[in-house]
Amino acid sequence: MEKIGGYWKPIILFQLLSGPKRYSELKKGIPDITEKVLIQQLKQLEAQNLLVREAKPVVPPYVTYSLTKAGMGLKPVLYAMAVWAVEDSVEHGSTFRRNLQQFPGHEEV
Repeated sequence: MEKIGGYWKPIILFQLLSGPKRYSELKKGIPDITEKVLIQQLKQLEAQNLLVREAKPVVPPYVTYSLTKAGMGLKPVLYAMAVWAVEDSVEHGSTFRRNLQQFPGHEEV
């Protein structure tokens, strides 16, 4: 639990379930996270071998983040958390369900 603990890590990992993302795509998908926190969380998840940071040697250069095999192994856990969040959103009027619909496979939730 320590590896995916905290508020932002599960959200970042859930974003990456749909495939590799650039930093800007992650930031756009998680608008409430600050740049500083997103960078810190990405570095921690990389150090924990849950995601891979890949710098593309093109002009202009860019970086993508994707889940490792260990990160993909969290899919059932992340979906279970999403199910809970959807159920909680019905009770508390959150917008989580609407935000969830942008992800492939959200029908499973």
